[in-house]
Amino acid sequence: MKKEELMSIIGGSGITSAMLSSIVKIGDIILDLGRSLGSAIRRIYKGKLC
Repeated sequence: MKKEELMSIIGGSGITSAMLSSIVKIGDIILDLGRSLGSAIRRIYKGKLC
């Protein structure tokens, strides 16, 4: 392909279902980490370690 043809290519910049699913999974992971961290801090603060 020539340089002019390469410059005119428009790629897909839309949100795909796979991208949306990955974002949701990342959100779930962050939420779970927050819950675990909060529980650990609460257990340490109250002195109820296993």
